[in-house]
Formats: sequence, C-alpha cells, structure tokens
Amino acid sequence: MSTPDHGPRTGAEILRTALRRNVGAMASGTLLMGLYQAGETAFPIALGLIVEHALRDRAPQALALSVAALAVIITTVSLSWRFGMRVLQKANTTEAHRWRVRVASHGLRPVARDVDLKSGEILTVSTEDADQTADIIEVVPLLISSLVAVLVAAVALGLADLRLGLLVMVGTVAILTVLSVLSRRIGESTREQQARVARAGAKVADLIAGLRPLHGFGGNHAAFRSYRTVSTEARRQAVTVAKVNGVYAGTALALNAVLAAAVTVLAGWLAFEGRIGVGELVMAVGLAQFIIEPLKMFSEMPKYVMIARASADRMALVLSAPPVMTPGDGRPAPARGLEVDGVRHGALRGLKFQVEAGEFVAIAAYQPRAAADLAAVLAVNVPPDAYEGEVRVGGRPLAELSVAAVREHLLVNPYDGEIFAGTLRSNIDPSGTGRPVREAVEASLLTDVVALHRDGLDHAVRDRGANLSGGQRQRLSLARALFAGTDILVLHDPTTAVDAVTEQLIARNIAQVRRGRTTLVITASPALLDAADRVLVLDDGVVTAEDTHRNLLARDADYGRAIAR
Repeated sequence: MSTPDHGPRTGAEILRTALRRNVGAMASGTLLMGLYQAGETAFPIALGLIVEHALRDRAPQALALSVAALAVIITTVSLSWRFGMRVLQKANTTEAHRWRVRVASHGLRPVARDVDLKSGEILTVSTEDADQTADIIEVVPLLISSLVAVLVAAVALGLADLRLGLLVMVGTVAILTVLSVLSRRIGESTREQQARVARAGAKVADLIAGLRPLHGFGGNHAAFRSYRTVSTEARRQAVTVAKVNGVYAGTALALNAVLAAAVTVLAGWLAFEGRIGVGELVMAVGLAQFIIEPLKMFSEMPKYVMIARASADRMALVLSAPPVMTPGDGRPAPARGLEVDGVRHGALRGLKFQVEAGEFVAIAAYQPRAAADLAAVLAVNVPPDAYEGEVRVGGRPLAELSVAAVREHLLVNPYDGEIFAGTLRSNIDPSGTGRPVREAVEASLLTDVVALHRDGLDHAVRDRGANLSGGQRQRLSLARALFAGTDILVLHDPTTAVDAVTEQLIARNIAQVRRGRTTLVITASPALLDAADRVLVLDDGVVTAEDTHRNLLARDADYGRAIAR
C-alpha cells in the first residue's frame, strides 16, 4: 500500500508548517526589522538628549558626537529596513511557491481527490490563497518588530516619567483589544469573499471549456448571464470586505492618533509642572509622533493574520481531502491483457469480457452512457470500491496496483482529449522525451496539419487547440495516445470528427502501429470495427454478441441497424 499523506490537515497546521520551515529567515528578518524600529525610536530619544545635554552645555565636542550618533542611527534605519525586507520577501515568495506547487499537485494527481471544489476554484486556491497564506512569513516579524518599537518607546517615556510609560502600555492594550474584535469580522468577510471569487473563477473555466457547444445551440448568452450573477455576488462581497477594512483602518488610525495626542498633552503638562525637562519634552513629543507608525503596523497585523488563516483554511480543503482510492504498490505481470469481470456501475450490468495480450478488440456500445461508464472505470476515474466486480490489468486487480504502474501499463484516451497551449510536438510528446514522433503523426494522419504550416511540428497551438479544427484536435489527441506506446491502449471514439475516407485510413494505421500490443477501441465507426480482430456488442450494460465485424453484419440485423445509423 502507498504511504499515507501526513501533510497539514487544517489551516492552523498549514500556518505552523510555513512558520516552522522559515524560522531562520524570520529570525534574521525580525532582528533586522527590530533594529529598524529601534533606530526609528532612538531618533527622537537622541534629539531629546541633544537638547537636554549638548545644547545646554554648548560643548562643540558633545554636539559633534550627537550628530555622529544621529548619522549612525539613520544609517542603521536605512540598511536594516533594506536587508530585512529583502530577507522576508524572499522567504515569502519561496513559501508561496511551495504551497502553489503542492495545491496544484493535489489537483492534478492521477488519483482524483474528493474535494468539493471545481477546477477554477482550485486555481484560485493555488494562486491567491497560497500567496496570502505565505504573507504570514512577513506578518510575524513585522508584528514583533512593531512591538519592540512600542516597548522601547514606553520604556524611554517611563524613564522620563512613569505615567508616560504606563499611558503608552495601557493605550496599546486598549487599541489591540478593540481591533481584535474587528479583525475577526474581517476574517469572516474575507472567507466569504474568497469563496465567491473562486466560484466566479470556476464558472469562467466551465464557460471556456464549453464555449463551442454553447455557441452551437445559442446558450452563450444564458451562460454569460449566469456568470454575471456569480460575479456580481463576488463584487458585492468585495465591497463588504472593503467597508469592513475601511472601518478597521479608520478606527486604528483614530485610536493611534488619540494615544499620540494623549502622550503629547501629558508630556506638556508634566513639563509645565516642572516634572520633566525640556529635552524630555522634546523626546516625548517626538516619540508621540513616531509611535503612530509602529502602532499602525502593530494594529494592522491581526487583520493580515486573519486573512492568512482564511486562505490557509481554503488550502486545507484541497490538501486534507481523503483520496478517492488508496492504491496498492503492485505492478501488472508482463504479456497479460485486460479483463473486466462482472462490473456493475452506472449503465453497466455485470459486464464481463477479456482482451488477450496483443489483441485488437472493438466494443460497439449501443448506449453512449454505457460506453462512457466503461471508459471511466478503465481510466480509474471511478475507484474500484465504488463498483461491483473487478478490472484486472496484466492479471492483477486495479486496486492492488500502484498509480504509476497503471499509468505506465494502461492508457485510456478519452473522446474529448484536452489540447494544450504549446506546439504540435509538445502536445504529442508532452514530457519532452525527444523520441521521434513521425510514426504517431503518420498513423493519425496528422501529416497534412504538419505540412500545412511553415514551422511543421513546431507550429504554435493555442489554448485548448483554438486554432485547430475539431478533426485536427482529435487527430492530435490520437497521435499523442499512439506515441505513448503503452502495453494496453483504450481509445474512446477516436475518429468521430473526421471524414469517412480519413477514418478508414486511420483505422488501418492503428491496427498496424499497435500490432503485438493490446488495443481496445470503444466505437461505432464501421472502419474501426472492421479493423479489429473481433467485436464485442455492448447492449443494456452486458456483452450480447461477439464476432468479427463482417460476420456480425451478416447475421445480426440489430447490429447492422445500430452501426448504420
């Protein structure tokens, strides 16, 4: 059995994982950003000391020393910010990349996962949510460095007068208490916004995939109205989030300004009473103005933590979903064919047949639903424990085989095989093996497409094959399947979009190219049925007849009518 996935199962675990593997970068960033905030705080303190001592004593040496100290502080502030943000942003982008790759790998893995998210939503999770989750790498060091600035300011003010230090500490706690309530509201609104934006993305993906048929029966306008409704919901939620963020930012700014004003007024009153000197008053007023910035940063951090948590929770939906099936670790035996033994699923009613190694068999399915269900079972789109009966590849049940072994030994090419942006060559040889593709191109009669363009096999193909006709896309998909050269190849309606003459030639070519290897074609094409060694008639979910195509035509009137329609 395969090793279970021990990855993070919740949003909190995802955040802890991100923090744990970036401890070094965060420690360096925290140190540098702490130096930056400490330097910023030291500037008004230094000014107060200059006023209190250097100017009072009017000693040139003391003044020169003070100016040098200010220069050191300014240099420290500049360099620590520059290198601190460089370290943190590098760690942030690297961590976001890791989560994007991990989410994408779960969405693309051969064994599908039971996730209540569409492909468009998974795209959003693997991009925006991954980026927002990784922001926690910057948030924590900035939170700590802001706290350092507030503490340094409170200690400095406390040394001048204890009441000033206590005012800063009590005010900071009060501000954070108020803002923590608002940050929870932001987290809830952000989760809903992310979900609605993801649904809009999923709707767009569905529309793009079905654009041609939608145009065909005039459904594109209704589909657009449906997307507009979903997008409008996302827009309304985004406005709600913006309002909550505005309230949060405005409240934070107002509270910070009130605290700064209170410190200034208290310092002025203490100076008026003669309890602090002029230099200490300058320091207090300077710190009161300076403290607004770290307080603002400090008060904004809970909001970003809630956003990161909301994004991490959405990633956990993908990463923690249990697999549809738990594959084994076996491999199929060589020189063995394909067996379907009593399979009951969908339209299949105890289907049973066997394709010997090296045999070319065609299945004429009278009901398209049964053909689709059979293709889904063979492609492992349906887990073995979801249907009755058993499918054996190379003499071994599918449930006992590893995913890699199944994919190496068995390829099911669907009738709607996806075409990718790139070139003709990259679509035929997507893994870039560098092997010659000529035989597959000729067998699928893709030669006319290659010859038509100056770049030949390097001709650019647009997303989903938009610059190719339906027949060209189908032949390109067939060329890719033939090029793979797997021991067992299952083709589902590979020639529905080509003309009869081309279909006849392709049928002969498939039989020739696949000679000595096991091939199963699910089709109603007379040319492919005639090229097969034998034909299985699939009617009402079971095999009702078996013979060569010509013998079936001669003695089975129902078969003749079904194939001729």
